[in-house]
Amino acid sequence: MTMPQILIFAILTATMALFLWGRFRHDIVALLALMACVVAGLVPAAEAFVGFGHPAVITVACVLVLSQGLQKTGAVDWLARTVLPREAGRLTSMAALMGLGALLSGFMNNVGAMALLMPVAVQLSDRLELTPGQVLMPLAFGTILGGMTTLIGTPPNLIVSGFRAEAGLGHFAMFDFAPVGVAVALAGVAFVALIGWRLVPARKASGAEGFETASYMTEVRMPEKSKAIGLTLRQFEDEIDDSEAQVVGLVRNEVRMTAPHGGRRIREGDILVLKADVETLAKALAVFGIKLEEQDPSSEKEETTKAKTAKDKKTAKAKADEDPEEEDSKRDDEIVLRELAVLPGSSLVGRSASDLRLRTRYGLNLLAVSREGHPPKARLRTLKLKSGDLLLMQGPAEVMADFVNDTGCVPLGERALRIPDKRMAIIAGAIMLGAVGIVTAGLLPAAAAFTLGVIASMLLRTVPPRQVYTAIDWPVIVLLAALIPVAGAMQATGAADLLARFLVETIAQGNAITALVVIMVTTMFLSDVMNNAATAAVLCPIAIGIAAALGVNPDSFLMAVAIGASCAFLTPIGHQNNTLILGPGGFGFGDYWKLGLPLEVIVVAVSIPLLLIVWPL
Repeated sequence: MTMPQILIFAILTATMALFLWGRFRHDIVALLALMACVVAGLVPAAEAFVGFGHPAVITVACVLVLSQGLQKTGAVDWLARTVLPREAGRLTSMAALMGLGALLSGFMNNVGAMALLMPVAVQLSDRLELTPGQVLMPLAFGTILGGMTTLIGTPPNLIVSGFRAEAGLGHFAMFDFAPVGVAVALAGVAFVALIGWRLVPARKASGAEGFETASYMTEVRMPEKSKAIGLTLRQFEDEIDDSEAQVVGLVRNEVRMTAPHGGRRIREGDILVLKADVETLAKALAVFGIKLEEQDPSSEKEETTKAKTAKDKKTAKAKADEDPEEEDSKRDDEIVLRELAVLPGSSLVGRSASDLRLRTRYGLNLLAVSREGHPPKARLRTLKLKSGDLLLMQGPAEVMADFVNDTGCVPLGERALRIPDKRMAIIAGAIMLGAVGIVTAGLLPAAAAFTLGVIASMLLRTVPPRQVYTAIDWPVIVLLAALIPVAGAMQATGAADLLARFLVETIAQGNAITALVVIMVTTMFLSDVMNNAATAAVLCPIAIGIAAALGVNPDSFLMAVAIGASCAFLTPIGHQNNTLILGPGGFGFGDYWKLGLPLEVIVVAVSIPLLLIVWPL
């Protein structure tokens, strides 16, 4: 083994260990691996960033933008309303939901398809008398299965196609993945709809079951000469910090303010609405000489105040609005409670409620967080949010909707399926179909065809130009762009051929079919513990090396990598959709394999014979 081979194996081993550790984001780990290769001289510095111009990376970015057009215009809503039955049994309903998820995932971003159908799945679970997780996990697996059916269905397929082209065999066509991919997806959907959903643990996470229930809404009145009078709400919270109380409202002169600004000063007679444990809070408030509103005899004043005339109320409201410190524009006219799931790639990930300044920026209260079906132990205000977390938010309905759109969350409450703009939905669908048709007909490569689609989307406003860059999942783009040169270094140093010979001679013992099973199972395993695009980038050179060592068709092995990379069913970290249902489904790390393992066995059993027929050795 040469020194360059030792170095590349060491870098890959460290990279996989960092992926498994999960302390750093995947794109950061990929960049570290790339820079390590540059410093070690395995990748020329001038070629370190050629991955950003790779056709697969460009295509993934463009597909994400076109997916955004399908979501925003309501094209997917129309399809869901048309396809999903309103009254049907468990088998039909589950098969229809998974089938629609798989269909959408073949032509748009998997996470986008999952996010659009999650509210539908939660509603369906109520109608079918199942827990949310028993419908969410089948939906997540259905969207993952659908990704393997087309060239653009999932980034690993584009990676595999790119490596085939670099090997001098040309790119895979749009539907080259379909003969095997569709059959595997159909088998998987049928298994889960018929039997598999029964293997999903019945966890209850949505609602109060998944949130901290020891805290209540409590009202406290500011008495005369209280030490709290004159303090800002922020200072007041700091003083009672040990009680873990949170000010979620303020009543002043008969006007109730939701999520009041932290700079507003407390006045005599103010009523603070607090979310806190009552007993702990009562002890903390004794410092200020404050009593709970229900214990305060002076609360009778409130009843007198309620009897004021309409003229007095108007005067009181005007007085409340004259606060010189801050303007609280948010009132509780249409205050709602919403459960929001944090999407992978959301701007909330890695930030706390304090970092986000939820009250000052949005006028919203974060009441509770559920993680893996349980309240986290960290303080609510300082808790760093993760993808898959379930948030209980309170605030005005319109503001809540803006918050969801701005930050990348999924509301799990009831959501009407509607078409906001029928004309734009048709245009968005036509653009996507047009781009797919151009690639299928061989008129242009995928990167060029989908770039034209993005331009058309901007010109026709199905995706406003200002939203184009926000529609792209940049961590995925950076991950792909960084790992492509690393995979190239594996080939250039001969490390891929060395590992391929080891697998062929030691494990497969020269048998091509056994080697095909080995490469697929290995890819599946790695996809369960690290990013699927990263897995494809690492395994493609090895697959090509195995085919060369055996003197057989490399397409069979590349397709095995594509299928294996799309079958991450054993853990919540293998695919973003698995992570997304972790909180809403109330799942733990070990809940996925109970359905995922038999599903992976079915995938191998169905795909290997089909690969030998469609892509013979």
